[in-house]
Amino acid sequence: MQLIVLGLNHKTAPVEVRERFSLPKEKIKQGLEHLGEYEGISEAVILSTCNRSEIYAVAEKKEKGAHMLKHIWADLTGSDEDISEYSYVFAEEACIRHLFSVASSLDSLVIGEGQILSQVKDAYTLAHSVGTTSTILNTLFHRAIMTGKRVRTETRIAFSAVSVSYAAVELAREIFGSLENTSALIFGAGKMAELTGENLKGRGVKKIFVANRHIEKAVEMAAKFDGEAVPFDSALERTETVDIVVTSTGAPHYVVLPWETQLAMKKRKGRPLVFIDIAVPRDVDPDVGNIKGVTVYNIDDLEEVVDEHKAEREREAHEAKKIIDEEVESVLDKFQYLSFQPLMARLSGRADKIRRRELRRALGKLGSIDEEDEKIIENMSRMIVRKLLRFPMMEINASAGTEREQFYIDAMNKLFKLDFIEEDAESESEAHYRYAQQ
Repeated sequence: MQLIVLGLNHKTAPVEVRERFSLPKEKIKQGLEHLGEYEGISEAVILSTCNRSEIYAVAEKKEKGAHMLKHIWADLTGSDEDISEYSYVFAEEACIRHLFSVASSLDSLVIGEGQILSQVKDAYTLAHSVGTTSTILNTLFHRAIMTGKRVRTETRIAFSAVSVSYAAVELAREIFGSLENTSALIFGAGKMAELTGENLKGRGVKKIFVANRHIEKAVEMAAKFDGEAVPFDSALERTETVDIVVTSTGAPHYVVLPWETQLAMKKRKGRPLVFIDIAVPRDVDPDVGNIKGVTVYNIDDLEEVVDEHKAEREREAHEAKKIIDEEVESVLDKFQYLSFQPLMARLSGRADKIRRRELRRALGKLGSIDEEDEKIIENMSRMIVRKLLRFPMMEINASAGTEREQFYIDAMNKLFKLDFIEEDAESESEAHYRYAQQ
C-alpha cells in the first residue's frame, strides 16, 4: 500500500486556479461517501482551505493512485482540466513530511498562523465520521495534529504571528498611510471577517459596516466593534461613503459585480475605492478592477505585505523542522509494521476461531461444570494459543521493512491458508481487535 497526497496550494497555483478546486464541507462529505467507487483507494482525507486543496490517501500503487485522485477532483469539481502544471504528488515519507509541515503552519502563506491546525483537525474528523480513515490515516493524522501542537508549544513560531485578516488590514494601512478617519464595509460574518473587523477597529477605522446574507449574524458581529449591520443585497450602496471594502464570504460565486460597482462609483464622484478580497473562491469579479478609480487586491497580493516578524518566525521554523524530523522518523518506525497487521490479524483470528470451536466441543463433553472451572479452561485455551503464536509473531515483526518481509507474508498465507476466506469467517476488523487486545 502507498501513502500519497495530491494537491495544489498558494505556492503552486494562483487564486484563480485554487478557487476552482476549493470545496465546501458538504461537497467533501459527499465525495468521501462515494470513495468505494474509486478502484485502489482504501482511505482518504480531503483538506480544502483558502490556500490549499489536498487529498491524502492510501492507494495500492502510487501512479495509479495519483491518477485515481485526479478523477476524484474532477468528479467533485465538475472539471476535467489538466492540473499537472499546478499540482504536486508526494508519496510515503515525503507525504508524511508534507502533512506535518502543513499542520505546523510551515507551509502556510504566513508562517506561524494558527488556523491551519484546526482546519487539519476538521478535515480528519469529517473523513473519520464518514468512515474513510482506518489504521494508516488514523495514525498519520493523529501524529500530524500532535506535531502541530508540539511546534506551537515548543517554539516561538506563533509569537506575533499574523493572520490573513491582519495582513489584509496591513495592506489597507500601506495604501492609505493611516486608517484613522476611514470607514470600511465587510462582506461576510465568519471568523475571518470578524478578525478583520477587529483589526480594522484596532487601526483606527472610525466606522465599520457588516453585510451578510443572514442579517442576524451581521448584527451580532457588528456589535463586537460598534459597527452597523446592512442588508446584503444593497450593501454596495454604502460604498458611496466607505473607503475600503473587505470581502470574506463562503459564496461559490462573485458577490461584487462590475455593473453594481460602476453605479456606486458614479455616486463617489471620482473618489477612489479599494477592494481587498480574502475569499477563495473570490468574492469580487476581476473585471471590477478595470473600473476607473477602483483597485482590487486578492489573497495572493497579501504575500507582498511587509511582515516585521517574518525573520524571527523563519528562525523558529528551523527549530520546528527539527521537531518534524523527529516525528517523521517516529511514525515511519510505526508504519514499518503496518504491512504485517492484516496478516497477523488473520492469523490471530484463525487461531482464535479454532480455539473457540474446540472449547465448545470440550465443554459439551464435560457436561455440567461450574462457572469458575469453565473460566479456568477458557483462559488456559487462550494462553496456549497466545504462546504458540508468540514466536512466529516476533519473527514476522523482526522481518518488517527487510528483504524477507514479502517471503514471510507469502509463507504465512500459504502455511496457514490465511488467504482462504471461509463462509462463516469473522470480519478482519474483529480479528484485528483481538490481535490488538493480545
